[in-house]
Amino acid sequence: MTWPSDRAGRVSLMSASPAPTRQPSTPPSTRAWLNKVPEVTVWFWIIKILCTTVGESFADWISVDLGVGLLNTSLIFTVVLAAVLVWQMRLPRYNPFPYWLTVVVLSVTGTLYTDILTDRYSVPLALTTPVFAALLAVVFGIWYARERTLSIHSIVTLPREAFYWLAILVTFALGTAAGDWTLELTGWGPGVSVLLPVALIASIVVGWRLGANTVLSFWLAYVLTRPLGANLGDWLATPRAAGGLDIGTAGTSVFFLAAILATVVYLAMARPDVTENVAIPARTAATRPSRERLMHAYYGLIALAAVIVLVVANSRPHTALAAEQEGGGAVEQLTPRQATAHFPTGDITALRTIVLDTLDIVRRGDQTAAASRITDLEAAWDDAQPTLQPMDATAWDFLDAEIDRALSAIRDSHPDVTLEERALGALLTTLAA
Repeated sequence: MTWPSDRAGRVSLMSASPAPTRQPSTPPSTRAWLNKVPEVTVWFWIIKILCTTVGESFADWISVDLGVGLLNTSLIFTVVLAAVLVWQMRLPRYNPFPYWLTVVVLSVTGTLYTDILTDRYSVPLALTTPVFAALLAVVFGIWYARERTLSIHSIVTLPREAFYWLAILVTFALGTAAGDWTLELTGWGPGVSVLLPVALIASIVVGWRLGANTVLSFWLAYVLTRPLGANLGDWLATPRAAGGLDIGTAGTSVFFLAAILATVVYLAMARPDVTENVAIPARTAATRPSRERLMHAYYGLIALAAVIVLVVANSRPHTALAAEQEGGGAVEQLTPRQATAHFPTGDITALRTIVLDTLDIVRRGDQTAAASRITDLEAAWDDAQPTLQPMDATAWDFLDAEIDRALSAIRDSHPDVTLEERALGALLTTLAA
């Protein structure tokens, strides 16, 4: 597929917009508006990352922390998504409030759809990631075949806007799957996991500066902001003992929703991102097709380098057999998602509540109360064994070993707060998946 340029010559990835001209006439049967999306300025990328962070933390807060459940949360947000899409698509031009509300809801919904496939139906991320990538390619292919452009500066008809929002939904689902798969392959912590999407986005900016196709660069960066925002949200919400900042999913959601609201209010008042109709010029010699082909090869090398990094990280000990059981022998090391995927949400939430309580007590310095509360964890886990172990024996063994480490740390004759927090934090990270 040939990716069309946004304009002749080199343009800015942060502010890529041709000079306003009169939009070419559209077929009489097609309803046309002023452009329905914002200008791609630095504000666009800031608020996009804020939205993706909310998509991760808000979905987790409602489905897990509030106990609504993954399926119920997905149904709720599907209805909300339908409502905000109707509102957004009935408008004749870009308006920051409905536009960014739609992006936020799409972020949450796309995350939930991927999580349902992974957590509820046990579809491996190694399958969902390429499937969503292929689906996105199909959406782009049909969009381009019909409209002859994938530029976001051309969203001036109902069909183009429909393709645009469908592509956005798939990018969120793909970004979620790819980001989770990366963590599954590497075992990286929440802080380290932010670095890969940051490096890839920086490489795309370099490629665009050197003459890469603007539309291609935009959509690549758009997909990569999803794992960046999700990993950032995980880093903020994860307990300090597990390498995070311990703000929690509720705190992270509130903070970023407030930041989004403040940014949207500014955009509505200052209007730095409003763009009128623009014509998409035909390709000219100034676009330098040879330079674009060279940059496509550059992007291919970047993708190859990312694959090599993932392969090397995957080969490290986190995928090996580790973690000794009480009775001796090895327990297979699993990712948090693998360890909890087949167990009922209610059981995992109950265990997580006890671990959170124990961690808070440890931080207050009340060792006696911590030892008492951790006994509740042991009792709950033993009571659940007849039900949980047959569901997934490997995951049960893995969680059993993690719980044993937490029990040992709390009950040590000379307890070390650092070791207690580390053991509880690791267990909490697993149960929070």
